[in-house]
Amino acid sequence: MNKFAFVDCVTVDEALGQLGEGATIKAGGIDLIDLMKDEIVSPSKLVNIRNVDSLRGITVTQDGLRLGPLSTLSEIAAHAQIQKTYTALSDAAGHAATPQVRNMATLGGNIMQRPRCWYFRSTDFDCKKKSGASDDCHAHTGENQYHAIINNDVCAMVHPSSTAVPLLAMNAQVELTSKRGKRTVAMTDFYVPPEKSLTNETIVQPGEIITAVFVPTPDPGTRSAYQKYGEKESFDWPLADAGVVLVMDGNQCRKASIVLGVAAPTPIRSAAAEAVLTGKTIDEATARAAAAAAMQSATPLSQNGFKTQLFQTAIYRTVLLAAGQMQRDPSAIG
Repeated sequence: MNKFAFVDCVTVDEALGQLGEGATIKAGGIDLIDLMKDEIVSPSKLVNIRNVDSLRGITVTQDGLRLGPLSTLSEIAAHAQIQKTYTALSDAAGHAATPQVRNMATLGGNIMQRPRCWYFRSTDFDCKKKSGASDDCHAHTGENQYHAIINNDVCAMVHPSSTAVPLLAMNAQVELTSKRGKRTVAMTDFYVPPEKSLTNETIVQPGEIITAVFVPTPDPGTRSAYQKYGEKESFDWPLADAGVVLVMDGNQCRKASIVLGVAAPTPIRSAAAEAVLTGKTIDEATARAAAAAAMQSATPLSQNGFKTQLFQTAIYRTVLLAAGQMQRDPSAIG
């Protein structure tokens, strides 16, 4: 790990004043410290925002849910109103990592995580995402059992954020603050796919800090759920996960939002799956049909074809969970 300066800030303005070339924001530091230890990033200065009180807090109003980016995953998972009204977000936060990590990891840090790809994470490989010197994605011809099965032509990384999945499904917005002022970005526009940029994974610009995440009040009749599947029952990165938001009229679905997490380099909505459910009675047949539709665009690599079936399982079981027709799957992890 390289040498670096450490600056402790207590206000947003103070933190913004410390940002510049070589400076990196640190909140919980869960992913950042790993990247520094692996020498993937080498900031010359860490700007610690952990003690900025204005970035904390969870507020529920008639307009929706406002989350401070320093809200921990544990705080989000334990919040009674989030459990009731924004269930998928509580599920995602409460089943990430381990209790110790959830006590430290922040919402802002979770949605800003860097990609999961062992070629990107290893200094032994000249990944084009790190240096631009390699013409090919090593995962296309290498060990790729954990990599993307959708939108994987340019880069086969997957995005690991659990909370980004329900936030995208719930039409959340992210507030960004810089010296120039504030701007609000929809989660649909927050992540940048590799075909648009290999170096920028989000639209967050240098000198900007996430200062809030806003989730609008759900429509009447809304139900939601999130589940993830992996190799281990406890602390493990998911092989497949799904966030489902349904606006129900009895057993009939008036509107659906289905988001897949580690299927692609960014969290993605499946319009095909949503179309299958909209206007239909939710039962096992329609849930399975939606799951199959979500995988029509899959282009699995040489070793990860199993993920297409695993995602279908994750989707149809999470649809039924959201609709109140199934309990949480004991095979789900976390």
